[in-house]
Amino acid sequence: MSAVHGNANETEPAPEGLVAQGPDSASSPSPDGVTRVEEEGDIAADYLEELLDIADLDGDIDIEIRSGRTYISIVSEGEDASALKELLGADGEGLEALQELARLAVLSATGNRSRLVLDIAGYRDGRAGELRKVAEAAVSTIKADGGVVALEPMSAYERKLVHDTVADLGLHSESEGEGSRRHIVVSGVPS
Repeated sequence: MSAVHGNANETEPAPEGLVAQGPDSASSPSPDGVTRVEEEGDIAADYLEELLDIADLDGDIDIEIRSGRTYISIVSEGEDASALKELLGADGEGLEALQELARLAVLSATGNRSRLVLDIAGYRDGRAGELRKVAEAAVSTIKADGGVVALEPMSAYERKLVHDTVADLGLHSESEGEGSRRHIVVSGVPS
């Protein structure tokens, strides 16, 4: 993993066995014309398809590349959709675990860390709407009463969505805590 120190253009070398990736490496095509993010999408999709087969679940896997990041969605209709929703687990914990497994599959196959985002049955879109409402409520509370509002613990991806919403609404937010207790504190300090 590269770590940035001082100058944003200076990075430490990648640990032994991993290939350091430059800022454009994700979108630079390989000799066969496939970008790294396209390759990681294919690897992750193959891995997830095998898991679905093992679990005897039907689902379509869609791959999309946005802003240099791979987004994979597993979708299905009818009875299969409710079976897929069982993979989500409580509060999306199963989804987060499957996303990490897909990222590990990419790391194992390529030696490159992946920032791919996995969604199952539209969970992330629905959760993004809920998180926007939570952020808006926190901002409204602060504007009315002042002070700070601490939100529930959430994943890094979800915290990013909340930070963006709070900043768009003109206030400041910070992540606090460690591990599964990491959460956001919103304050009246303008962003």
